[in-house]
Amino acid sequence: MMMKLRLTRMLSILCFLLLGFVQNTSWAAYPDKSISMEIAFAPGGASDISGRMLAIALGKQLGQQIIVENRPGGGGAIAANYVKNSKPANGYTLLFTSSVYVVTPSLAKPAPYDPLKDFIPVCEVGAAPNVIVVRADSKIKTVGDLIKLAKSDGTLISFGSPGTGTTPHLAGEVIKSRENINMTHIPYKGAGPAMIDLMGGRTQILVGSLASVMAEIQSGQVRAIVQTGTQRWPELPNVPTTTEAGIKDAVSVTFQAVFVAAGTPPEIVTQLSNECTTVLKQPEMIEKMKKVGLEVTAYDSEGLRARVAREVPMWKEVIEKAGIKDQQ
Repeated sequence: MMMKLRLTRMLSILCFLLLGFVQNTSWAAYPDKSISMEIAFAPGGASDISGRMLAIALGKQLGQQIIVENRPGGGGAIAANYVKNSKPANGYTLLFTSSVYVVTPSLAKPAPYDPLKDFIPVCEVGAAPNVIVVRADSKIKTVGDLIKLAKSDGTLISFGSPGTGTTPHLAGEVIKSRENINMTHIPYKGAGPAMIDLMGGRTQILVGSLASVMAEIQSGQVRAIVQTGTQRWPELPNVPTTTEAGIKDAVSVTFQAVFVAAGTPPEIVTQLSNECTTVLKQPEMIEKMKKVGLEVTAYDSEGLRARVAREVPMWKEVIEKAGIKDQQ
């Protein structure tokens, strides 16, 4: 009887050790299958462009294909909630989003997610100023022309953005507030659809992150009239900043970043963060991102966490002071 008890006890211990070994091996072997990357905007915008570039490079680094899926809408909340609710939280479903991540929870009522608790930051890809563009044949040549026209009749100007609560939208609202003008905001599910309507004449201006409109600027389809960074973008030396154009306190940038759902094992988060920053620091990737208007920042998990903690209350204050309502 004692022998049976000892044997049973030994078998239990052995099973426990084997289970731990299998679990640790599964973490160490991550990833052993393809990964999905959920992009929070429609094809053609800054998040889509930079997200797909990262997916290819990171997939090669990890040795597994990263399959991109666009889930636009809700100010990034549709993609965010898809990732949040994906079970198990094991690093095989990534959220690729923009600064909208830190804005939407303060804009939508009730908040669709908690940006500090529902996700774990993986890495920040890069950041870029927002920019106002018009069609190449537009009579609006400068931001001064825009302000003058808007002051003469606020119904004459409608501005498109990648969506309510995105930093390009808020950049437009800040300019409206600073210059005491009226423009009608038209939200889209990404910069791609917004650009289509600008080119079709259904809106007069588009406020977007530089990465989302750089290709059209370079091709001559649109003309940039002002950008919201602290200094002029090197590839657009003739486009003034808002400060240079006489608009005070209107600086803003849009960042692109990767998150995973809360509960993802820390070993996997660390691995993803390290591999992501390694890829982003490669000279080839830096140059590719620069060409589409994104300055690589390559912040790791903790660096991105610090930005989120800083910007959530900052944009909440902007939204409340401007009285911005969710239009999605």
